[in-house]
Amino acid sequence: MKKLVKKFEEYLIGEKDASHHTISAYLNDLIQFETFLKETGHACTNSQIQIEQIDRLTIRSFMSQLHEKSHSGASMGRKLSALSSFFKFLCREGDIKTNIIKTIPVPKKINKLPSYLSVDEVFRLLELPKTNSFAGARDKAIFEMFYDTGIRISELVRLSLEDLKIEQRTVKVLGKGKKERLLPLGKKTIEIIKSYLKLRTEHIKSKNLTSCPSGLFLNQRGQTISTRGVRKIMSKYIRANNFPKNISPHSLRHTFATHMLEAGADLRAIQEMLGHASLSTTQKYTHLTVDRLIETYDKAHPRARMESRISGHSPTVVIK
Repeated sequence: MKKLVKKFEEYLIGEKDASHHTISAYLNDLIQFETFLKETGHACTNSQIQIEQIDRLTIRSFMSQLHEKSHSGASMGRKLSALSSFFKFLCREGDIKTNIIKTIPVPKKINKLPSYLSVDEVFRLLELPKTNSFAGARDKAIFEMFYDTGIRISELVRLSLEDLKIEQRTVKVLGKGKKERLLPLGKKTIEIIKSYLKLRTEHIKSKNLTSCPSGLFLNQRGQTISTRGVRKIMSKYIRANNFPKNISPHSLRHTFATHMLEAGADLRAIQEMLGHASLSTTQKYTHLTVDRLIETYDKAHPRARMESRISGHSPTVVIK
């Protein structure tokens, strides 16, 4: 099976031009499936995996094991998608006759509402980094970039100096599927980035680097910062300042979208800025704003307050 997985990896890189994240996720899922086959003996002869012996029962057993290990519907769905792509490729190459994954129902995905910060909370977070040092100025610029544009963490770490246009107040972002989009930057964000860039230049000089790094955001060693580095930075501020534990860099993306929608921004415009291929992906933020509207109604509307006093408990609103 290892040779077939290697062929599949080359296909993802060469023909599909898949992102590093996608390739890594697919390969990890296939390794997990291979481990399952070896541990359970499914489709194995003399400890060797026989790819043509993998059937519907094998896949359902794998899904069942994932369920027992408390994998979410989304996680199971992604692994099934990885297997489907793998078997579709094997069919094309003539290694197997049929893609049996097509007959397996996709696990139901529970749509969890994304975590986000209130306006007061996000402003408090943005003010935490001290800008008298390289690290503090960088952290503040990163937080501002997240909240001002709603970009993904993978997009942020790929930003280069060339992507930033100070005079035009724009930043060019390379998103999923290697699609580019141009995002506007607020005046305050521009000023914060300018301050960071001055300290960035001094930081590079202090490291005596042989070549100048192109990445916009750098770590202490003068190298382009990684997604792991950004997560560690945010985690440090979150833990030390009594923010909800589930707040992450992606939460600022959710915060951006939610606040834009609450302020009356067009859903299509938000879709463009977030880089969503489908409007349905963006529409999840409407649930957040509707929930908040209902909560506001329950607290403020005279009729809702009267119903609450009569019933003796918090009112509920039935929308017909």
